This record gives sequence, C-alpha cells and structure tokens, in this order.
Amino acid sequence: MGDHKEQQPLRVGAAVRRRRRALELTLAVVAERSGLSVPFLSQIENDRARPSRGSLEKVADALRTTAVELLAAADPACSVDVVRAELPETGFDPRVRSLVRGHHQLHASEFTGDHDAGREFQHRNDELMYVADGAVEIEAEGRAYRLGRGDTLYLTGGVRHRWRATVPDTRVIVVAVAEHIEAVKDRSR
Repeated sequence: MGDHKEQQPLRVGAAVRRRRRALELTLAVVAERSGLSVPFLSQIENDRARPSRGSLEKVADALRTTAVELLAAADPACSVDVVRAELPETGFDPRVRSLVRGHHQLHASEFTGDHDAGREFQHRNDELMYVADGAVEIEAEGRAYRLGRGDTLYLTGGVRHRWRATVPDTRVIVVAVAEHIEAVKDRSR
C-alpha cells in the first residue's frame, strides 16, 4: 500500500528511441557506437528485449547520456515514492540501484561492490558522491582523491572523472542534478 510501481517491469524502449531521435541518429550509428547489434537495439526500442545493466550503459554512452537518465525518462515521476531496501545478495557482483524513480530534477544511485574503474564519466550537471561504507579512489582533474566511510566529494558539471572501490563491499551514493535540467552559471563571479 502506498508504494509506487513496486513490482512492475520498467520499459526503457521509448526513452531510448526518443533520445536517439533527438540526436538524429540511426540505429546503425548507435549500434556502431555501442558495439551492440541493430536487431538487438530495435528490440530494446520496441520493448521486446530488456537490456542488462551493461548493455544499457553501452546504449547510454552511445547516446551521450547515462543509464540513470534513460531509466528516469522511462519511469513517470510521482510526487511521493518509496524505494524499498534490497536484501543483500550473496557473492561479490557489483550492483547499482536507483534511489529515485521517475523523471525528476534529482537523481540518486547506490553502487555496491566493485566498479569499472576504467570507465570515465562526465556529467553536464553537478554531482555529489558519498561513501556510505568502505573506501574509494576517485580521479578527477588529474588528481586522485581517497575517500573513506562518511566522506563526500563534490564535482561541478563537466568534470571528467572515474572511480573505483578500494575495499570489498563498498557502498557509494551518487546524487546528481538530472541531465534534463539546464545548469545555471553563477553570474556574480
């Protein structure tokens, strides 16, 4: 009772198609950029296939956005929404879960376990990383930052960065201004 879409499967096809068309890209171009096949991308867009997290990240990279943005664009916003805690899984596979559902001005994700340290990120808007458990190393603007439990790192929009967990079972919360929000420059400087 009161929980928004607790067990409904999320369909990202329309969001992927809207983004691709907004960029005026063909399926062939997205396939080339992502390394995925045209038929598979077509199935995703028509909601006949649900991409894995890795495939969704490849599609998002090809569309110059993030998987979180595509998921948010696929999920209608609610003014009040509860995201229930997930029970810990056995094993050491990394997990990502969205803490905010829907197309909102703010996005938050929880990363548990290891993370692809080779993957570089650059978001248009500001972002805050909070280490809930464990430790991470973040590389941004040519410097390495080591963060432990309770530490935060703020990144202004446009800063290229990458990060990796340095302790098993690390949990990082990433909160960001949504990509669809236009950042306003501080004109007082």
